[in-house]
Amino acid sequence: MPEWWSEVVFISFAVVPNALMGFRFLIAKRDKDERPLVVGSSQDHRAHLITYLFAMLLPFYRQEFSAVREMAALGVALVFIVFLFWHLHLHYINIIFAVRGYRVFTISPLGSNNPYEGKDDFVLITKRQNLSSGEQVVAIRMTDSVYWEQR
Repeated sequence: MPEWWSEVVFISFAVVPNALMGFRFLIAKRDKDERPLVVGSSQDHRAHLITYLFAMLLPFYRQEFSAVREMAALGVALVFIVFLFWHLHLHYINIIFAVRGYRVFTISPLGSNNPYEGKDDFVLITKRQNLSSGEQVVAIRMTDSVYWEQR
């Protein structure tokens, strides 16, 4: 297999998800898909960035593609990484967010009469350093459980 194939595939692993996230952000912003959210308790997930970096750098580990067995091992490793990120709901962790100064918080909502607020935890991507209980945040809805605050 030519080496440039693997380079194209690995670069697309970084570019395609970020492009889709940017596209979704533009659509949500255009449609004014904003939600008022009330913070109950919040957890900062900067430690998950290390997990993200490990998972993203694993495919770049020097590996020869001379045998089908080696390609299969890499494929299994990538499937395992995707499964872990999906199962642990870490799809929102992104090195570009960290570089641009964003933090990722998991928020447990307060009980309120807010029609947009569910009983499940949600993720807020924001530039704030911390969030206080009872604080109200207006954020763009990226998915049903991921929100992006623009400040």
